[in-house]
Amino acid sequence: MVDPHDDELAALGHLNRLEFERTLARWSGAAGAVEERSGVLTWASASDFPVLLNGAAALDPTLPGDAVVREATARFEALGRGFCTPLRDLHPDDEPIRAAAVDAGMVALSGAPEMAVVERVEERAAGDGVELRWLDGGSAAAPGSAAEAADFVAVSDAAYQSLGMPAGTLHTAVAAPHLIDTPGTTVVVATVDGTPAGAAMALLSHGIAGVYFVGTLEAARGRGIGDLVTRAVTNRAFDEGARAVTLQASQMGEAIYARMGYRELFRYTTYVRFPPA
Repeated sequence: MVDPHDDELAALGHLNRLEFERTLARWSGAAGAVEERSGVLTWASASDFPVLLNGAAALDPTLPGDAVVREATARFEALGRGFCTPLRDLHPDDEPIRAAAVDAGMVALSGAPEMAVVERVEERAAGDGVELRWLDGGSAAAPGSAAEAADFVAVSDAAYQSLGMPAGTLHTAVAAPHLIDTPGTTVVVATVDGTPAGAAMALLSHGIAGVYFVGTLEAARGRGIGDLVTRAVTNRAFDEGARAVTLQASQMGEAIYARMGYRELFRYTTYVRFPPA
């Protein structure tokens, strides 16, 4: 059972999330950029969408909050785009940044719990006509290929429109889809009667794994596909040596993850600086 006061696991979960952000920028190939200097991490993708795909975080907890916001703002103003910063609620390292973000006019756009499990979750059988296809070739019946990478991006792009991401954003951001299939990254695509309908990924780093991009096409919702792919990548991460698995839950997913055993460690609030008009 997850200890909600496990500060080490909470710190590792945050580090895994930052590694995921770096990974998003890398998937943009030559159009992406990861910059770590002056104690500030920034990531920029091939898309100028300011949420998730362009952002900043402090690497040095001793930096004043206003210094972090100024540094991030300067870098993204040079690109002519906005950015986000995910901040841990009530965390002593992040509260000064939150105050500076509010003073700078950044907007609190969304909140999400960081949730974790420390052991495998119960497996569920796929429903009639549902098949799991692994990008890394984990299924002998359905080895991974470039097609799975394309399906993963397509499903994620369509599913995340429900959360406010404009259509085509991930197609633009993932300019180098061949870079998705790398060691430490596991991707699964669920198909219904052969048609891609859901997807999820897990990223190994810092001794744990993080689950990201859990999504189901609107037409396929209500069949438990999001639950199925989450369980699949969670257990695969444990099989590959993760000592815990974390995720940030959307409002529609939080109850699903709680039922399978995920428990809250802390909550994030994402602040956004929108691009110039």
